[in-house]
Amino acid sequence: MEIREHDIGMVGLGVMGRNVLLNMLDHGFSTAGLDTDAAKARALVDEAKEKPASATTDPKAFVAMLRKPRAIMMLVPAGAPVDAVIRELAPMLSPDDLLIDAGNSHFTDTNRRVESLAKQRIHFFGMGISGGESGARHGPSMMPGGSREAYERVRPILESIAADVDGEPCVTYLGPGSAGHYVKMVHNGIEYGLMQLIAESYDLLKRGVGLSNQELADVFERWNEGALSSFLIEITSMIFRQKDVQSDNSLIDMILGVARQKGTGQWTSQDALALKVPTPTIDIAVGLRDLSGREDVRHAANRILRGPAPTGDFSRDAVNQVHDALHASTILTYAQGMAQLQAASKAYGYDLNMEAIARIWRGGCIIRSALLEEIRVAYKANDELSDLIVAPNMAERLSSLQAALRTVVAQGVERGIPIAGFMACLAYFDAYRSDWMPFNLIQAQRDYFGAHTYERIDQKGVFHTQWGEPLPQSE
Repeated sequence: MEIREHDIGMVGLGVMGRNVLLNMLDHGFSTAGLDTDAAKARALVDEAKEKPASATTDPKAFVAMLRKPRAIMMLVPAGAPVDAVIRELAPMLSPDDLLIDAGNSHFTDTNRRVESLAKQRIHFFGMGISGGESGARHGPSMMPGGSREAYERVRPILESIAADVDGEPCVTYLGPGSAGHYVKMVHNGIEYGLMQLIAESYDLLKRGVGLSNQELADVFERWNEGALSSFLIEITSMIFRQKDVQSDNSLIDMILGVARQKGTGQWTSQDALALKVPTPTIDIAVGLRDLSGREDVRHAANRILRGPAPTGDFSRDAVNQVHDALHASTILTYAQGMAQLQAASKAYGYDLNMEAIARIWRGGCIIRSALLEEIRVAYKANDELSDLIVAPNMAERLSSLQAALRTVVAQGVERGIPIAGFMACLAYFDAYRSDWMPFNLIQAQRDYFGAHTYERIDQKGVFHTQWGEPLPQSE
């Protein structure tokens, strides 16, 4: 259907961009698309059928199709492609037009683009979208940040296409500048951690307990009906049931044991270090994906390094223990991500609402889970909550689950099964609850070799000692 002035435009008509536009069309909004590939432009119009959609390969024609002040979303690869689109479109735009980067851009790039386009009085949003192809088409979770005034213009569109949980759309204004992309980055970091923990659970149950793929599918399906109910647990049960069309095997057994990454987990860890916020589960998830890719090194080491056999006398009761260990570790992983968001909110002036973040993550996104409703409730009850793991409901849960986590870590270590995610979660829990830690020794070491000074327990101030010199003799 031809229309002169469309409600919103989309640059990039690949799978995600096309599905977001089709979602908008389903909700009564008119859309225009731009792509360098004429076939993708035609495909959008063909799939829209009688709905008000136009598409072109001509940037000038695309901009002319949009109602002023214009709203344009970009779903192109992060980095140079985003800057290329901005350079091409910015000269054609007018004051108060809005550009929305809906890809996984680094938040520092978003800050730079906000400042640059503000000189032309053009609004720029960084907006994370989670949910993959299906979410884009039927209801994603969206994390926008930028000008609140500009957000209000597109809020009806975003709320209509978002996932819905209990009548609440999984989208909300998060804060100024790069707040949206920062929240999406940490979302992805949590995703890395949760996927690592689920993979370790698989390893424990496969090599430790000896479950078949059918049994694994049944276990994860059962887990998805209880406290661990989540998108990732649900799809894991389905993965174990998938047959390979090229062989008689389960597809999972034909997939190479290497995990790739696009960088958002690494960015999460890097900025957590800059903010001095510990995120050990996310850090180890990033590191082990890197180690998984060093296949030649691992294969060589397997022939040289000796250790216990991973198969052993795990009982079938271990399934319940792994469940509880995963439950505890999932809470701890969410807690690490939320702590980073709280620190970033203060450091970068985002003024994030933690309850709202948990709320919009309950549906549409990859890390959606039943636990997020409890997290939302915890922050709603106390908007000044210092850390999720000390919220009454979470602290009580962790106290009851920690025995299983300790047992699983001990059994995994005894059998040489690499469960670094579980180990990191347990160490984080124990360090967090420790009233005393051995870092007095580190203070002393730093002062010894570098005169970095130390603090005392009985006096205020900083002190330095000439270590190794004889002490004065008492008379």
